[in-house]
Amino acid sequence: MQLETYISDLLYRYDCVIVPEFGAFLTHRVSAKVHETTHSFYPPKKALSFNEQLQSNDGLLANYIAEVEKIPYEIAVKKLTKQVKSIKSYLVAGETIAFHNIGDLLLNNEGQINFDPSHQINYLTDAFGLSQFTSPHVTREVLKEEAEEIEKVIPIAVTTEKRKNRSFLRYAAIAVVALTLGGFTASQYYVNQIETHNQIAQEAFNEQLDTKVQEATFVIENPLPSVTLNVEKPTGKYHIVAGAFRVEANSDKKVEQLRDQGYKARKIGKNRYGLHEVVYESHSDRIEALKALRSIKRNHNKDAWLLVKTID
Repeated sequence: MQLETYISDLLYRYDCVIVPEFGAFLTHRVSAKVHETTHSFYPPKKALSFNEQLQSNDGLLANYIAEVEKIPYEIAVKKLTKQVKSIKSYLVAGETIAFHNIGDLLLNNEGQINFDPSHQINYLTDAFGLSQFTSPHVTREVLKEEAEEIEKVIPIAVTTEKRKNRSFLRYAAIAVVALTLGGFTASQYYVNQIETHNQIAQEAFNEQLDTKVQEATFVIENPLPSVTLNVEKPTGKYHIVAGAFRVEANSDKKVEQLRDQGYKARKIGKNRYGLHEVVYESHSDRIEALKALRSIKRNHNKDAWLLVKTID
């Protein structure tokens, strides 16, 4: 039984996963940050920790094992207990237990478990697709001083075109005053003239359009038979995520690749960070989705994960 796989699956959705009679793996959200010296950007994440005091069985892990392996809950508890005894025996023997994508466990001199978390995976689904990057330092003050020096040396030239524009604005202001003094009657007459002109132009356009439509009208003597296509629309709120891309063209290529490999791949829109998400397939049944996820992680992509989201 791959215990670390089940724990890893649950850490995406829960902040506490208790391994009965052993301890609990906990997560807490850490905000994005920028290192002041290296100017490196670190996306938000879920930080992992281990608490040996939480050992009571809350049923979460055992129920998940029972659902995935399709076995009774009692048998899942027995298998889990057997696995825990085996892990404890290795720890007592001085060995290090390495849980893939979770971290390493080792007994210290006081007989307590030390946990060294793994940094290879981010369990915060909101930050899926984001990675660390380093940005060059921006020297805003230096650029501002250089711009001020350039403004002192290079005078601002007033071109003839700008003078003409100002003259036009002056004449336009005089025209507005004249129209205002002309009174409401002249304004109303001008508006009526414009409406009449618009109406004549619209009627002429309609006549031309009718003529074009009549010229383009033709009859098909032997029309082709109608064709009915049955298109299966993907449904279900359980989605197996393959990746998220900033460039939409890359997400389209990923969909084509997965479809060539036999998956019912598609795009399900953007996440809160503006990334285009691509899924292997979608399922209506949670158990079937978990089975498909395990198969994909084992045979195709170990970083695939399950997203529960209702899509219109």
